[in-house]
Amino acid sequence: MPKLSTKELIPGMITAEDVFSFNNQLILPKDMVLNDKAITKLEFYSISSVNIKESSLNPDTQETLPTPSYSERIRSSEEYRRFKKKYEEEIEEFKGSVNDIITRNVMDTDALLEEPSRLMAENSSGIHIFDMLHNMRMYDDPTYAHCLNVALICNVFGSWIKMNEEDIKTLTLCGLLHDIGKLMIPERIITKPAKLTTEEYDIIKTHSLEGYNAIKELDIDDHIKNAALMHHERCDGSGYPFGLKTNRIDRFARIVSIADVYDAMTSARVYRGPLCPFQVISIFESEGLQKYDPEYILIFLGYIVNTYMHNRVRLSNGMEGDIVLINKMDLSKPMVQCGNHYVDLSHEHGLYVEAII
Repeated sequence: MPKLSTKELIPGMITAEDVFSFNNQLILPKDMVLNDKAITKLEFYSISSVNIKESSLNPDTQETLPTPSYSERIRSSEEYRRFKKKYEEEIEEFKGSVNDIITRNVMDTDALLEEPSRLMAENSSGIHIFDMLHNMRMYDDPTYAHCLNVALICNVFGSWIKMNEEDIKTLTLCGLLHDIGKLMIPERIITKPAKLTTEEYDIIKTHSLEGYNAIKELDIDDHIKNAALMHHERCDGSGYPFGLKTNRIDRFARIVSIADVYDAMTSARVYRGPLCPFQVISIFESEGLQKYDPEYILIFLGYIVNTYMHNRVRLSNGMEGDIVLINKMDLSKPMVQCGNHYVDLSHEHGLYVEAII
């Protein structure tokens, strides 16, 4: 009964025992055949490893690999090409700024903010930013790209929750620096392609404290320091490093945690392309209202799902159509017009949005 790290799991593998959360909540039952959503659920609950039936270690994944999930029209547009070029330039600038923080204990907040600001200036609305990011996903995004993505999401998120301009700047910096501690984790662990040991997972989990220690002496807003320290804390006390609950978690860190997880779950894995945003929204709806601040997660999900109105989607039964109505009580299950037929996913058990096309 081999034990595999969550990153090694592949659709088709079968659980050899019940999988429980930190709080002894059943996450997946024994004998469950894993799919993309189940594996993402394990990541969502920070489950580091799972016992797998040996007979399922080499499933035929050829049929489970998804077709491209996002619009080729966006990727072929001049706007996308400009954004991608600018994004790659800003990543290099960001690397230099972060290295200054780590090696010289120096940070120019104005210069740091210019990097996401220039990318936001390329697009006039948050909808376009999300479209761009979803179409740029690569397997195993480096820490720098993830931090820039989270900063961009936080910038848009701040406007959704009616923050003032100064707080949006602070929140953007929180996103930029939330994972700086991962740069202090040995590269051999961060990029290890094989199973991580328990000790290696424990080392990775120190990145929040490492990040806080790297910036705690800088003359910057305490929210930025707290976001680095607390972005893996959860409102139900199941997070780390301290197991804090809602009122003890910095509110900026509570916001960053949502952006952080959303970016991670919509990033690619070795066996699939980026997870469809509607699958991510479904997981947040069913699992996240206890873990994340309801004030923020409900606003985030509401705005996210509305960015996909009128987009063409493929359903899990192969049908294609356009989203024409968002079900406010079940955000992950919109109404889809397939030709002359309307499919209300909130009334269709087992049918869901598989991909945005």
